[in-house]
Amino acid sequence: MIASVSGTVLLTKQDHVVIEVGGVGLQVSTTPATGVELRSGSHAMLSTTLVVREDSLTLYGFLSATDRDAFQILQSVSGIGPRIAMAALATYSADELRSIVARKDEASLTKISGIGKKGAQRLILELADKLGPPTDASAGYPASAQPSVGGRWQGQVREALIGLGWSAREAEEAVAVAEVEQNIGTPTDGASVTEPTVADMLARVLRGMSRR
Repeated sequence: MIASVSGTVLLTKQDHVVIEVGGVGLQVSTTPATGVELRSGSHAMLSTTLVVREDSLTLYGFLSATDRDAFQILQSVSGIGPRIAMAALATYSADELRSIVARKDEASLTKISGIGKKGAQRLILELADKLGPPTDASAGYPASAQPSVGGRWQGQVREALIGLGWSAREAEEAVAVAEVEQNIGTPTDGASVTEPTVADMLARVLRGMSRR
């Protein structure tokens, strides 16, 4: 198995990147959030897994071994292949998936492209003892996630969407909608608020755009 690749990023797209390794450009399938974190010309190291089919060899890459392991575990569920497993990790982080499965939250799982009610029930049943507990179940997001500084997520998410192929107008509208939704959920009684991470907001915006 190809466990990781390390090299210079040659190209980033919505669903894959190309990394030069030893003079060879390897196409690696990724989630949009992973593509956002990489820049052409920069050095990158991705945890990877190779999926072998009769007519194809596809390399999937992730920013962490934890996400790669979750991708592999998801495919152990009957009826779940690489496409849906990637859709799951494009919609939620590995830790969010652990929390959702632990809560038996079928509604959240049906937000994943390709997952219906029966598929959600199957995921909960078959993943209960495989994904393990969330890193920080009380927080609802990975404990390692660092908050963005000073509310600057809007500009970074807007640039990320444009980099992933959406028009500037579409990106602006999507960010505006997400900003309104975030403000609606912000306490008005002076309670402390944890600033969302760029990755959190990008995932929220992508989920919203997929439902349009």
